[in-house]
Amino acid sequence: MSDDEDKKYEIDDFAFLGRTFTEYQQIFDFDPANWAGKRVLDCPAGPCSFVAEAHNHGIEAIGVDKMYDRSPAALSKVCAEDIETAMNALDGVEDLYVWDFYDDTSELRTYRERAATRFLSDYSHNSDRYVSANLPATPFADQVFDLVLSAHFLFLYDDRLSHEFHLETTRELLRISNQLRVFPLHGFDANQSELVAELIQNLRSEGYSTDIREVPFEFQRGANKMLVVE
Repeated sequence: MSDDEDKKYEIDDFAFLGRTFTEYQQIFDFDPANWAGKRVLDCPAGPCSFVAEAHNHGIEAIGVDKMYDRSPAALSKVCAEDIETAMNALDGVEDLYVWDFYDDTSELRTYRERAATRFLSDYSHNSDRYVSANLPATPFADQVFDLVLSAHFLFLYDDRLSHEFHLETTRELLRISNQLRVFPLHGFDANQSELVAELIQNLRSEGYSTDIREVPFEFQRGANKMLVVE
């Protein structure tokens, strides 16, 4: 086995890390002009700035995360700690990533900090946009959203989230929406998760349409596709 094959980005528990609206546009091939006036759910949203910035584009965006039962001050502390942990975890494995969107680790940190700052401001002033819920359950009625975006949770943590959890969560997000987009399809081991094929088989047997689409973003090598379910 080569040195590269031995390398792996490792992080304990579940990271509370945020992405910006610009990053979401890339990872979900998301054109905000197509979703103005629509209801879009970010789930789990973490400290992403998508909800805050989507409203500037006329999108009725809501964020869901189990951490949203905490105060802004408490979440600010978690954000800072998890950004530091995530950046330290990159030490020695930088070559497992494609440095096109981000120039280097310094710019990556800037994006994470920018997202967290924007999120924390909106979380403090527009708390009605943020709902605390612990997947696979959500508190929403059937088909209340036009779209659900789910980033850096399903498949990524396939070493600690079961196939049954993935299936139950996906069913729930499809119960409350017309379309679901999931990114990435890779686990931390840099390989496409084996759960992808299993989940697609289950969903198709239940009558859902599934499609794997390439997106204009690649950071983890090879992870440039999203799953779209309708």
